[in-house]
Amino acid sequence: MNKSIATDSLRPMTEVQVRQTREFIESLKEDCQTYWDMVEVGDVLSRDLTITPELVILYADAVEDYTPWYEGWKMNTWRIEGESPFGGAIVPPMMVSHFVLSVQFDHTKPFAIGSVHTMHETELHEPIPVGATVTISAKAVDKYEKRGRRYVRHEVTVTDVNSGLLYMRELRDIMSL
Repeated sequence: MNKSIATDSLRPMTEVQVRQTREFIESLKEDCQTYWDMVEVGDVLSRDLTITPELVILYADAVEDYTPWYEGWKMNTWRIEGESPFGGAIVPPMMVSHFVLSVQFDHTKPFAIGSVHTMHETELHEPIPVGATVTISAKAVDKYEKRGRRYVRHEVTVTDVNSGLLYMRELRDIMSL
C-alpha cells in the first residue's frame, strides 16, 4: 500500500481539482498588485446575469429565506410564474449584491492581495422578476486615504438588459493594504 499522500487525504480530489489547486499555488509566486494599484478612478467593469429560478433557489436555501414570493418553480413542473405583491416571483432583494464581487474584480488579472470590504450602502429601486437578465456594472468613483489606509469606492448599478430599468444601486468601499 502506498503511504505517500499526493493530495489532500481528507477529501477526494479529481484530476481537475488537483490541476487547479497546483495552478493556484503556482500563481501565488507571480507578482501581485494591491487593489489600490490595480484600479483607476473611472474604471468600469460590467457583466450580464440571467437570474434563473435555480439560482434563486440556491441563494434562498443558503440564507434560509423561504419567502414564497421568490418561488418561480414547483417540483415536477420546475418553472412557474410564482406570486408576489409585485406580480410574479421576485428575486430576494440582496441576492444580486453577492454577484457584484465577480464584476468588481478584473478576472483577467491576478487576484489583488490584501483587500477588505469595509462599507456598503444599497438602494433598492424596483423588485427584480425571477427570470430577468440584468447588467451589473461597477465603476470606480473615488480613491482616498483615511488614517493611513487606502480605499477605493465603487458605485454599482443593476439594470434590466432590455429596458434599462434601474433595479438597485450600491456604494462599496474596499480597503487595500
